[in-house]
Amino acid sequence: MKKKNNKSIDDRQVKDKKKLLEHLKKTPIVLVACDRATIGHTTYYRWRKEDEQFRVDADEALSQGESFISDLSESQLIALIKERNFPAIHLWLRTHHPKYGNKIEVMARIKDENTALTPEQERLVEEALGITEEQDHE
Repeated sequence: MKKKNNKSIDDRQVKDKKKLLEHLKKTPIVLVACDRATIGHTTYYRWRKEDEQFRVDADEALSQGESFISDLSESQLIALIKERNFPAIHLWLRTHHPKYGNKIEVMARIKDENTALTPEQERLVEEALGITEEQDHE
């Protein structure tokens, strides 16, 4: 009798895992996918820990889900660009065109290169480099 119960539990678990993986492909958020598959998120993490193949399959499902959401988001962004939505246009250009990307500007003043260091500055440089008078005499 126990063998039959174990087999039915195993069969149900296989179906539950498959159902959860399908939800992860559509919505790559573990808590949401678990809720939609009516499986506790602690069960999901236990399965990941105990079943290496499930962990591999879940990672693949999450990756597919993220790609799906990215494609969906990009298509929505393009629709907004077609409607002349400036924030959408700005986002697209900033992330897809180097001319409009984020830039860092560095400014500096360079003093006369021939300016000598003060004795205190020389001491700090020597200390930072690990140079001592004893090493100089060796």
